[in-house]
Amino acid sequence: MAAPSRKMILATFIHNSGAHPGGWRYPSAAPVDQHDFRVYAHLAQTAERGKMHCYFSGDSQGYPHIKGRDAFAATDYAGKLEPTTLLAALAVSTRHIGLIATASTTYNEPYSIARRYASLDHISGGRAGWNVVTSASDSEARNFGRDLLMDHDARYARAEEFVDVVKNLWDSWEDGAHIRDRDAGRYIDPDRVHQLDHEGPHFKVAGPLNVGRPPQGHPIIVQAGGSGAGRALSARTADMVFTAANSLDAAKTFYADMKRRAAGFGRNPDHVLIIPSVQLMVRSTEKEARQAEEELLDLVPTALALRTLQLQLGVDLSAYGPNDKLPDLPLTNGGQWVQQQIIKMARDEDLTIGQLARRVVVSRASYSLAGTPEQVADMCELWFREGGADGFSLSPNYMPGALEDFVDQVIPILQKRGLFRTDYEGETLRENLGLPRPPNAFTINPALGREPSMWA
Repeated sequence: MAAPSRKMILATFIHNSGAHPGGWRYPSAAPVDQHDFRVYAHLAQTAERGKMHCYFSGDSQGYPHIKGRDAFAATDYAGKLEPTTLLAALAVSTRHIGLIATASTTYNEPYSIARRYASLDHISGGRAGWNVVTSASDSEARNFGRDLLMDHDARYARAEEFVDVVKNLWDSWEDGAHIRDRDAGRYIDPDRVHQLDHEGPHFKVAGPLNVGRPPQGHPIIVQAGGSGAGRALSARTADMVFTAANSLDAAKTFYADMKRRAAGFGRNPDHVLIIPSVQLMVRSTEKEARQAEEELLDLVPTALALRTLQLQLGVDLSAYGPNDKLPDLPLTNGGQWVQQQIIKMARDEDLTIGQLARRVVVSRASYSLAGTPEQVADMCELWFREGGADGFSLSPNYMPGALEDFVDQVIPILQKRGLFRTDYEGETLRENLGLPRPPNAFTINPALGREPSMWA
């Protein structure tokens, strides 16, 4: 049983026109112009009105390779604004909510990322967060002079060093280094500025950063890797872990594993927050919610659903129609677990290829629930109290409407039950998450950089 004082963390993860591939066609919503800043400002302000902790913008640096003219035409990926630019604008449109942006360690450099997020933290008054990802598609690789994505282990080895360098660059300026003493003619205290001179397997970075230490010390680090290497990176470096679990048992297993791993790195497990994603359909009755969920699913174009199924299975199904049953399939070399789960779903539920495609096109890794506000609140409370989550990241299925339903109908129930706060309690994102401000690496380990005499 959770301690009475413990409160859940709530974030919203904004996709394109919604987390659901049929969301942009939903009748009660409107097709979103993803280049229109006002759309994002409304969402961030809605989340802030609900006292949610974070507004999270995902990203990739490539256009997904969707084969088939009709399938390609049905996607809503175009218009994804670069997230740190977007969140800098949102920083002046909001006052309290945390602003988390995705940036890859695979196709960026530590200095530019450290500078970008330090700037965002200053602009927002200490509300920035960096979602650390390793790129996962060849479509990104081809935009950066490569034909194929580097292998998994190499990506994570690079990410480990990348995050360490970024944190040390944030620390290359101590707090109070900008003294601005006009009488003495000293704008900077050189004893509080440190050159990094990092040389490692992947990076050579001199430093110091040309932006002062961020208000939070370090902007919040978020990670979402599910592999062994991804979990190790999260446990060692992350403040918050976004994850996906399609059942309470799966959530509890992941939660316990990550807390154990964090402790193994000498960290306080309470300072590594586990936040599963959820996709919710909220209506006044369960029947209405399930009907709305089905209506949304019916809006996914068949061509897109079938193409997604083939990508997940790794096989060509063009010889079969939507009303055919899934044939016996050989196991592919990659993605066998995913393939096996899809085949099992088809067999257990006696689904046609068309029915199976509709199921697969919507992410089933995240937990999905259609129900009343009370039923949704019950689910959140159960997972929170039973050790499956420190909170949740809501992925709205469509925009606008889905986030508003959660803010206006579910959050008041959670507040009434004492599970969620009624107002922001701190000035920075770290304070609102209940996380300590990290000490400066150079002050606790002077040998990390050169002595102050380097400026002589």
